[in-house]
Amino acid sequence: MNRRNFLKTNALGAIGLIFANKTQAQTGIKQTSAEIKTAGIKMISIDGGKFRVWTKRVGSGKTKMLLLHGGPGATHEYFECFEDFLPPEGVEFYYYDQLGSHYSDQPTDTNLWTIPRFVEEVEQVRKGLGLDNFYLLGHSWGGMLGIEYALKYQQHLKGFVLSNMTAGIASYVKYANELKKQLPKDAIAILDKYEAKGDYENPEYQQVMFGQIYAKHICRINPFPEPIDRAFRHLNAQVYNTMQGPNEFVITGNFKDWDRWQDLPKIKTPALVLGARYDEMNPADIRREAELIPNARLAMCENGSHMAMWDDQQTYFNHLIKFLKDNERGVKMR
Repeated sequence: MNRRNFLKTNALGAIGLIFANKTQAQTGIKQTSAEIKTAGIKMISIDGGKFRVWTKRVGSGKTKMLLLHGGPGATHEYFECFEDFLPPEGVEFYYYDQLGSHYSDQPTDTNLWTIPRFVEEVEQVRKGLGLDNFYLLGHSWGGMLGIEYALKYQQHLKGFVLSNMTAGIASYVKYANELKKQLPKDAIAILDKYEAKGDYENPEYQQVMFGQIYAKHICRINPFPEPIDRAFRHLNAQVYNTMQGPNEFVITGNFKDWDRWQDLPKIKTPALVLGARYDEMNPADIRREAELIPNARLAMCENGSHMAMWDDQQTYFNHLIKFLKDNERGVKMR
C-alpha cells in the first residue's frame, strides 16, 4: 500500500470510529457485526489471514450447496441463473469467487495458482461458511477442483455434482482437436497461423474463437446472456494463463498434465455427472466418468453446450433438482 492509500485508509477508519462512538453515545446501543445485514455476503480469510475471498448465501433451506466456478480466474457471475431454480426448491446455495477472481483479493504472485492450494482454499471456505454434510457443484475448472476436493475431503460431502468437466486434460485436448478439424478450412488456417506465432489476441484469431468455437461449444445463445458476458469481462488472465494457457483449446499451463481417471472410483459420495451434447468436453468422457464413480448418475443435456445451465436450462436444472431430491430421500443414483 502506498503512502497516499495508507493515509486515506486510516483517515476513513478514524472517521468511522468517531461516528460509531457518537452513535453509541447518542443511542446507548452498541451494534455488533453479527447484527449487520449483508445480503448474505461474507468475506472469508484464507491462507493464515493473508487474503480474503468473497462468498454470498442465496436462499434458505436444509439442503446446502457450494458452487465452484470455472476459469480458472473466472467468477461466480455466470451462475446467477441458479437463483431462479434452486431457492424455490428449498436449496440454500453459496456463491464463492476463488482467490484471484473479481470479487475476491487479487494477488499477483503466480506461485499461488496451483491445484493443491486451491483445494485447501475450498476447505477453508467450507469451514468459514460452517458447512458440513453439504453438496458441492463444480463446473468446468470448478469440476476439476471439485474432483480434487472430493478425493481429499469427501467426508464433508452429502453429494457431488460434476458439471461439464472431463477427468483428464489429455482427453480434453484430444477432443478439442477433433472439434477444430470440424471447422471450415479457412478458419483452421487462421487458428494455425496465429497459434504458430503465439499471437492469441489477434482480432482475426479471436473472431474465429468466439464466432465459430465459443458460439458452438461454450454457449449457443447469441448474444451471450449478460452474466456470462460479465464473467468473461472480469476474467483474471494471469490466473487463467498460469494454470490453463492462452485459451480453451491451447493448454500450456501448470495443470496440462492433470489426470484423475484412475482415481474416480475412490469418490464414494452420491454424485451427479452432468454433460452436454455440444460441449467442448467429450460426451463419451462424461459417460465414462459416471461409470467410474461408484454411486453416480449420468445426465446429458441434448441441446446444451459448456454453459448448459443457460443454453439447455430446463434440462440442466431438472436433472440437478431431481438429483438433490432423490438423494435427500435416500434414492440410489444408479
